[in-house]
Amino acid sequence: MAAKAQTARRWRYESRLLAFALVAGLPAVLATLLLLFTGDHAARTIWTVAGAVVIWWLVVSIALRDASIHPVNTVANLLAALREGDFSVRGRGANPDDALGLALYEVNALRDTMREQRLGAIEASALLRCAMEEIDVALFAFDDSEVLVLANRAGEQLLNATGEHLIGRGAGELGLSDFLREEAGEGMGMSIPGVEGRWVARRSTFRQRGRPMQLLVLTDVGRVLRAEERQAWQRIVRVIGHEINNSLAPISSIAASLADQSQRAERPADWDQDLHRGLGVIAARSEALTRFMASFARLARLPAPQRTSVDVAELVRRVAALETRASVKVTGRDGVRAMLDTDQVEQALINLVANAVDATCESGGEVSVSWEEGANRLTIRVVDDGPGVPESANLFVPFFTTKPNGSGIGLALCRQIAEGHGGSLVLRNRAGTRGAEAVMVLPKG
Repeated sequence: MAAKAQTARRWRYESRLLAFALVAGLPAVLATLLLLFTGDHAARTIWTVAGAVVIWWLVVSIALRDASIHPVNTVANLLAALREGDFSVRGRGANPDDALGLALYEVNALRDTMREQRLGAIEASALLRCAMEEIDVALFAFDDSEVLVLANRAGEQLLNATGEHLIGRGAGELGLSDFLREEAGEGMGMSIPGVEGRWVARRSTFRQRGRPMQLLVLTDVGRVLRAEERQAWQRIVRVIGHEINNSLAPISSIAASLADQSQRAERPADWDQDLHRGLGVIAARSEALTRFMASFARLARLPAPQRTSVDVAELVRRVAALETRASVKVTGRDGVRAMLDTDQVEQALINLVANAVDATCESGGEVSVSWEEGANRLTIRVVDDGPGVPESANLFVPFFTTKPNGSGIGLALCRQIAEGHGGSLVLRNRAGTRGAEAVMVLPKG
């Protein structure tokens, strides 16, 4: 019915054009016929000329109608091709200086624009599909009825089914409905029926063809945590193995040498001295190994902070008074209080002040401790004018030290104390001047 209505409207338009053309030529035809029939002409001449005039009138009118309809049909065909997504056709005769040519020119320009947009959309869609297939997190898209409309390769592997068997199934049937609920919470670990592991969900909404959709991203946190745990154990084993080997190697060598000398029939004259010296080395290395393991246990067994209301000025001044090698300058406003574990924060400040004093001992520089309070946080700065901190990413790695007699525990313990309070610790060189500063930020509440 719609096609017939469009056809009827088209013919009415063509009929109007033909009528306009006939009306435009009618006065001239009537005047010509009037002159022929009122003049002194032979009948044969009158009818011949009259027929020729009428035929010419009709032919020109029809030609004018066709000449007007043809470019309109051309533009209609071009627009239909664009609507169908066919960008291979172009209108001929495009000329911005001509009214009809201008219409064709604009249609061709529209065709070029739509073609570029279509190519860009296709390329972007192909890139998106490729990225979705390559990433190792599961992606699912659900419509407003919680019916699955899209799943990437990782999602198919997670549910152990192909996309053909998954698309069109509900979230409840797939065991994913809990991840789409508000109470699930962003980043909350949840389980999938029949699938091992713990998963973190991220959700977002988008629209496709005007319909609201939900994008669900699932990440296997269990696998990530296991990988991090494995790396942590590997680092711990390397550190402990290195320290134990450093102690056991000389102990084993000296013990073997003493055992060899003790089995000789005639012992060397300096046997007693060698025995005393060897046992001393064994005792020293054993003591060092014991200190190392004690430091390691201390770092691993740091308890949760027991918070009490602490006067920050009093705490800092008490720490500064413990340092006897140099004078520590204390600056800050009195009356600032914060909920802290006094023992832990005091130990962290003792380590930071000791490091700052160590950095300035040779140059005789100055060490200062200051604090300032924000809306909900307390910032404590330990500043020195020593040589600065080395450019190393291992400063907070346990048992890493740049000091000849350092244990490598202090900075790691300080950061652990700060993070245990919900804060942070940063060690950096001072901007625009010599020295370094340790900035510890702690929540006040």
